[in-house]
Amino acid sequence: MKVNTMVELMANGETPEILFWVGCAGSFDVRAQKITKAFAAILNKVGINYAILGKEEACTGDPARRAGNEFLFQMMAYNNIQILNGYGIKKIVTTCPHCFNTLKNEYAELGGNYEVIHHTTFLQQLIDEGKIKLKEEGSFKGKKISYHDSCYLGRANHIYEAPRKVLEALDAELIEMKRCRSNGLCCGAGGAQMFKEDEPGTKRINIERTEEALETGASVIAAACPFCNTMMSDGVKSKEKENDIQVLDIAELIEQSMV
Repeated sequence: MKVNTMVELMANGETPEILFWVGCAGSFDVRAQKITKAFAAILNKVGINYAILGKEEACTGDPARRAGNEFLFQMMAYNNIQILNGYGIKKIVTTCPHCFNTLKNEYAELGGNYEVIHHTTFLQQLIDEGKIKLKEEGSFKGKKISYHDSCYLGRANHIYEAPRKVLEALDAELIEMKRCRSNGLCCGAGGAQMFKEDEPGTKRINIERTEEALETGASVIAAACPFCNTMMSDGVKSKEKENDIQVLDIAELIEQSMV
């Protein structure tokens, strides 16, 4: 895939419409790379002029701050802000709610003011504008899909409708889990939990959440966060249901259904 970096575009005297912030998971995690590729493929098909930072992009510092290392967070954030401001970036789209929340709500106090959009909101805008055209008989038409609310998208930023409207555009049957929207249950990865061992308990959070998803009878669990995707996929595997149930990001669902 040909994806422009900011350096390349600036060298040609061009300014992209949006900066696609890929994030650590989207860059390095093999599963999340597929989400990155799917979203980039959508942007290419629709003809959006975008760029990534490439090797200049560093972690937003979200896991460092959540784990209590404020010094490391500020150091990472300051470096990112210097690069973003140096390029005069105004609009950022990201596929990770953790990056989204940090860039949108926590960079301003350190001098980073940007319009930050999560990819589900951006996809909804593209569908509403008629730029994304979906197949009449798409791969997911009539399928039962259950959407898992990411904590940093839902409770932290009150984005509940956009991902659901995108899924409704697929002509699928959207089935809610018992705990959803503002009452949604965490996948178990947030707050830097992804990178440490669980505290003692009787059941892992991702297993609890996967059981709720399986109860819906859905054949697809839709996520909008690479961490949620990992945790739900692990839960499905632990239940030995990976042949029956797919865990897919909303970008992957749309990319597979586009004309």
